[in-house]
Amino acid sequence: MHGPASSGWLLVALCAATGAYCLLRMRSSVEEQRRAAGGEAFMGFGMAAMAVPAAVFTPPGWAWPGYAVVFGAAGLRALWAARSGRHHLHHLVGTAAMVHMAVVMAGSPARAHGHGSSGTPLLTGALLLYFTGYVLLTGVRLIPVVAVAGGGPAAGWGDRPELTRACRLSMGIAMLTMLLTM
Repeated sequence: MHGPASSGWLLVALCAATGAYCLLRMRSSVEEQRRAAGGEAFMGFGMAAMAVPAAVFTPPGWAWPGYAVVFGAAGLRALWAARSGRHHLHHLVGTAAMVHMAVVMAGSPARAHGHGSSGTPLLTGALLLYFTGYVLLTGVRLIPVVAVAGGGPAAGWGDRPELTRACRLSMGIAMLTMLLTM
């Protein structure tokens, strides 16, 4: 993505750390939490890969279309999974944003220099509005976390609602940042 290399590396670190935490959440005893954590880990690591500063590493020409295909497939999976849970609709919007960013970067003639167009302004604006709302709502929901039934001291990493919400908040902030800098 565009912008100074130092902030790009911070974004890479945030996304990679979030992806790693989501991998830990996959050890939960609740199947739905494991599935959601797997999708979020995929998004975290994918966002980390896409956020590597262009000034440091210029991906080969096939990388951006490759990202679009991979996140498009993840979007189809999220669409299929949305039949069983509303949270998967957020994953669908997230994968759509990743596909949008990858397509914009693939079509940018100056992508090797880290400068490109912002894509379709209406779509980019809609995604910015969605993720701004998501970040604000998730941040508000993080404040009064209620303990999970039976989630006392023996609760595992995958069963801590406040950490799950913090993870989702950081990924929302990272997505918003990536959309703002493209």
